[in-house]
Amino acid sequence: MREVSAIALTAGLVLAAYAGSSVTARAQAPAVTAFEGARLIIGDGRPSIENGALVVEGTKITQAGPAADVRVPDGARRVNLAGKTIMPTLIDTHTHLSQTREGLIQDLKRRAYYGVSAAMSMGTSETTADLEMRGEIMPGMARLFTAWRGITRPEPGRSNAPFWVDSEQAARKAVQELAARKVDIVKVWVDDRDGKYAKMTPALYGAVIDEAHKNGLRVTAHIFTLEDAKGLLRAGVDAFAHSVRDRDVDDEFMTLVKQRPNLVVNPNLPDRGVKTDVSWLRASLSPAEMQRVEAANTDRPKAQEFYGIQARNLAKLSAAGVRIVLGTDGNTPWAPHVEMADMVAAGMTPAQVIVASTKNAAEFLRMNDAGTLEAGKSADFIVLDANPLDDITNTRRISAVYLRGAAVDRTKAP
Repeated sequence: MREVSAIALTAGLVLAAYAGSSVTARAQAPAVTAFEGARLIIGDGRPSIENGALVVEGTKITQAGPAADVRVPDGARRVNLAGKTIMPTLIDTHTHLSQTREGLIQDLKRRAYYGVSAAMSMGTSETTADLEMRGEIMPGMARLFTAWRGITRPEPGRSNAPFWVDSEQAARKAVQELAARKVDIVKVWVDDRDGKYAKMTPALYGAVIDEAHKNGLRVTAHIFTLEDAKGLLRAGVDAFAHSVRDRDVDDEFMTLVKQRPNLVVNPNLPDRGVKTDVSWLRASLSPAEMQRVEAANTDRPKAQEFYGIQARNLAKLSAAGVRIVLGTDGNTPWAPHVEMADMVAAGMTPAQVIVASTKNAAEFLRMNDAGTLEAGKSADFIVLDANPLDDITNTRRISAVYLRGAAVDRTKAP
């Protein structure tokens, strides 16, 4: 036993020494750690702090501010991050994750690798795995939120996951089951899928929204057309899981938006249709995955037009002060970094996009302990080699990721 204890003590000392010299060390966080000398991006839109200090105790941030104002406790481990930038982790409010526990764990660990600390699965669950995993905290794994099963009109041959409803009674019953499951949000699809299916009518989605609100739930809508967006706004929808995609929004739409000051919009922009630099992914993807990414990385004029409509609509909504959040659709763990660049290309500033991807997204998921670098918040942050306020693609230049005060193992992508 003495020999085992000595070995354990020696290993602990070696590990602590390594952690003190490298921000990429994988170790449980010590009692108190001070990350010093980095630029701090708080995440709420305030100017960055050029020479900041972040003090973490256990899983929580206890201090964040200018280095001159932060009092580092005696005995704290000190990590010198001069030349680096620290910002909150990203939060993806719109994903479609795996259907098994094992698959979900893999999805959430891959997101943590890319600096994403939470993801919400939006309505296409065919099992209860996501419901069962909610609230689980595991090292190196993002947190999980879910809409579980969304609500739509019958779509035979497409997906059996959502509740198919054809009456107001069925719509209300679906919401009641979702409420019993304590979902994080209710998702509705209002889309005829290029004329292939009957679309949710105002009476049907009105019943969903009314029943959800009676049960203390919010409703987010998958939309395509401007007219449907207007109808949903009149019915009291809480959020859009996509912005308007068929045409540029008009004054009537903007008037309706301004009448709903708590509206949240996830623009969920499409591929820009332009060839971009994807080399930043090479180190984290298998050769086969990288080949697929490169094959899709082409210039496509029609895609550029489709992006252009949604980019202009995002610019109008952002300029009007609408609360924008990050969401990517699908199950691509690095997609938030691509979406952020697309949002900047649409006209938002890097600072606005960072707020959308951190503070706003956390508030949308009702994560009261996340989204900003402030005392009392969970110690979830990314250490970057360059400043994303200068170039939003610098969010991809990750030196380290910390979740709940512990470094995520980034020696190899999950």
